[in-house]
Amino acid sequence: MDFFFLADLVLGRIYIPFQEIFEAHDSIFYEILYNFRLPKAITAVVTGAAISLSGLLMQTLFRNPLAGPYVLGVSSGAGLGVAVYILASTIVPMALLQSGWGLVIAAIAGASVVLMLVLFTSFRVKSAVSLLLIGLMFGQIAGSIVSLLQSVSDPDSLKLYVTWTFGDLSAVSWRYMQVMLPIVILGFLLTVSIQKPLDGLLLGENYAKGLGISIIRTRVIIIISITLLAGAVTAFTGPIAFVGIAVPHIARGMFRTSVHRVVIPATMLIGALLLLLCDIITQLPFYTPLPINAVSAMIGAPVIIWIILKNRTKA
Repeated sequence: MDFFFLADLVLGRIYIPFQEIFEAHDSIFYEILYNFRLPKAITAVVTGAAISLSGLLMQTLFRNPLAGPYVLGVSSGAGLGVAVYILASTIVPMALLQSGWGLVIAAIAGASVVLMLVLFTSFRVKSAVSLLLIGLMFGQIAGSIVSLLQSVSDPDSLKLYVTWTFGDLSAVSWRYMQVMLPIVILGFLLTVSIQKPLDGLLLGENYAKGLGISIIRTRVIIIISITLLAGAVTAFTGPIAFVGIAVPHIARGMFRTSVHRVVIPATMLIGALLLLLCDIITQLPFYTPLPINAVSAMIGAPVIIWIILKNRTKA
C-alpha cells in the first residue's frame, strides 16, 4: 500500500523526487503535491475501498457473483441523480452547489431508487441471470433519461456532466473530502456492525432466520450502506467501472474464505490498491491523461469474464 501511495504522489507529467514529499514546504512542488496529488491519492484509496465494499455487500445480499454497483444499475442511478443535479443547475440553490452536499444527496437518492427497485424485483425473480438483466435494464432506463436531459441542456452543463462520466479522482479537493469521507466512514461502520448477519445470509435466508437474524433489518442496513458508499464516491469521482464486482472475488480467492470478518478488510485493501494502480497508469506520460473509468474497466472486465467462465466450467 505504501509503495503504491508514494508512487501515485511522485509519478505524473511532472516528476517529483521522492525526498521532495517531505521537504516541499518551500519548494515549487508544494502546490502540486499537497493541493493536487495528495488529495487525489487519498481519494483513490477511499473510492477503491468504498466501491469494492459496496460490491461485496451486493454480492452477499443477492447471493450473486456478478452483482455490483455498475452491473445492477446502482451506479447508473447515482449518475442519473448527478445528471439531474448538474443539468438542472439553473434551479439548484447556490449554497448546495458550492458545498458539495447537493451533489452527494442527488447521487445517493438516484442510487437508492435503483437499488430499491432491484431489491423489490429480487423478491419476485429467483433467477440470478434474470435479475442481472433486469438490473441492466434499470441502468438503461436511467441512461435514457440522462440522454433526454442532455438533449435539452446548455453546452456548459453538458460538458461538465460528460467530463464527470469519464471518472476523475482529482475532482475531490480538500473541501469536498470533508463531505465524502464522513459518509464513507458511516457506511463502513454500518457494514462492520452486521458482519455475522452477512455470514448468515451466505447460507440462505431460512438458515439465517434459524440463527435469529432479522432479515429485514439486515437488508435495510445493507441498502443504506451501499447507497452511502457507492453514492458518495460516485458523486465526486464519477462512475468507476467493474471494480466493485472484481475485487471481492480477488479477496475471497486470495484468502480462501467468505467469512466477512476477513473479507471486508481484505476487499477494502485490495480495492484501494487497485484504484491506486489505475490512477498511476492514468498519470503515465501519455499525450493526455487517461480517464480512470477506462483503465478500471480494462482491469476489471477480464476478471468478470474469468468468473463467468469459471462458473460455467463448474456447471
